[in-house]
Amino acid sequence: MTDETTMDPDYDYPKYEAEMCNYDELVKFLTIIPVVFSIVVVLSCIGNILVLVILALYESLKSLTNIFILNLTLSNLLFTFGLPFWASYYIWGWMFGEIGCKAVTFLFDVGLYSSVLFLTLMTVQRYMAVVHPLSDWEKCRGFSAAPIIIWILSGAVSLPNSLNSKVTHYFNNTYCEYDSVKVKSGIVYFQNAFFFIAFLIMGFCCGRMLWSITKSQTNEKNKTVRLTFVIALVFFIGWAPYNIVMFLITLTDFTDCRVSIRVYYAYVICRMLAFSHCCLNPLFYVFVDVKFRNHLKMILQKIFKK
Repeated sequence: MTDETTMDPDYDYPKYEAEMCNYDELVKFLTIIPVVFSIVVVLSCIGNILVLVILALYESLKSLTNIFILNLTLSNLLFTFGLPFWASYYIWGWMFGEIGCKAVTFLFDVGLYSSVLFLTLMTVQRYMAVVHPLSDWEKCRGFSAAPIIIWILSGAVSLPNSLNSKVTHYFNNTYCEYDSVKVKSGIVYFQNAFFFIAFLIMGFCCGRMLWSITKSQTNEKNKTVRLTFVIALVFFIGWAPYNIVMFLITLTDFTDCRVSIRVYYAYVICRMLAFSHCCLNPLFYVFVDVKFRNHLKMILQKIFKK
């Protein structure tokens, strides 16, 4: 690999390996990342902004469900905000200085953690509606405070990541990365545990709903369960492979070039898939809903009539 090539900052290259292995094909492959991220940013902004417009014009924000959707949409947009910085990163390296490195890392992680928490909470809400329909849990004041708690918790978890980020120089390129391999490994292990717990909660909720729906012929419940299974499946497909690959990278020092290159390809593909969740959420969480689909039709009709 030439010194002028921008390498992926999140992949652990052994120095001697980076000097000996030929990563030219991988470098060419990296050029698709800015393209993919650009498409994701456009789709995410369009989808999530439409959700905000629909909520503002047609829906009541007194509903706990709509409050969760509103906060999830804001999380998606916050996550999307960091993607253009990372897209340019793969072409020119980090150009936004030390403060920019910490700020973008913080906002990006807040969007990531809060979106997963809101997704999980919305799945729990649907579980309660199907399995415990007579429960008055939505009237509980504790749930109305859940969005505030989630934002504070997401910020608290993201702050150490931001503080441990710094600008470094390697192979004549500039990177925004964590202070040390030890710090990075700790963050990866925490994210693995975080997503694993989210998977367990969503899996439990889907399993109980499936058991409940087999005893009921209510069409409305069938629609709810189908939507929830799509939500859980997309969430798992998007984030599970990425977390597994990141975990394996922290455990193993890939000294064989062929193995290292294969793992790198898997890492890049899984990363793009995981980061695309912010543009898929509006589709699976909102636009599948009949009410929101009708509201979207009304907005489009007004736009094209003009």
